[in-house]
Amino acid sequence: MKKKNEHGTPRRFSDLSASAMAARLPGSLRPLLLLLLLLAGTLSAASALRFDLQSGHTKCISDDIKVGAMAVGKYHIVAPEGSGSPSPQLPDSHRISLRVTSPYGNSLHYAENVQSGNFAFTASEAGDYLACFWAPDHRPPVTIGFDFDWRSGVSARDWSTVAKKGQIDMMELELKKLEDTIKAIHEEIFYLREREEEMQELNRRTNSRMAWFSFLSLGICLSVAGLQLWHLKNFFERKKLL
Repeated sequence: MKKKNEHGTPRRFSDLSASAMAARLPGSLRPLLLLLLLLAGTLSAASALRFDLQSGHTKCISDDIKVGAMAVGKYHIVAPEGSGSPSPQLPDSHRISLRVTSPYGNSLHYAENVQSGNFAFTASEAGDYLACFWAPDHRPPVTIGFDFDWRSGVSARDWSTVAKKGQIDMMELELKKLEDTIKAIHEEIFYLREREEEMQELNRRTNSRMAWFSFLSLGICLSVAGLQLWHLKNFFERKKLL
């Protein structure tokens, strides 16, 4: 559906920018909306990372994910430099293997000798999830470049699918993104507070144990010193030096 503006030029509703959406709101709410849109864009902006992997070597990437958060990942090998075709056939040596494990070592995804793939899971354990890539040994050694896009939380959601299913316009979609982003930030704050309390409790236990260990060490040192004095006194008495 199109709508013409005052100059007769057709304009789609979906082409509205953040500034145009903010112009519809009262003046007092415009700075807040623009700030939230900027924050959401900063948090949701993510692009694939490119890595170089030597044959016979391993490279691991970790991500701290909390319980209940969704994570998705995509990876594919990029064509070697100097290939003339835009989509050249990759050589047989350009293959990688991947294993994704949870903080407690449970395997969530495994692929061997592939050129591309993807995975998705919902975190059942809080902590660092590990994605380890390795390439088979090859002579002569080769360098394999691959792109890896790993997203979790709000950035892992497919917003285009959400918009199609809900039949919502651009304004509602941006507001829904903001709502989910704020919820994620709110949950992240509580998660960090819990981690902080755990770290403080661990520090208290460690300090208590170190204090007891210090007293024990001091007691052992004093006991050894007393035994040495007693031994020296007996030695000098037997030699009739005292």
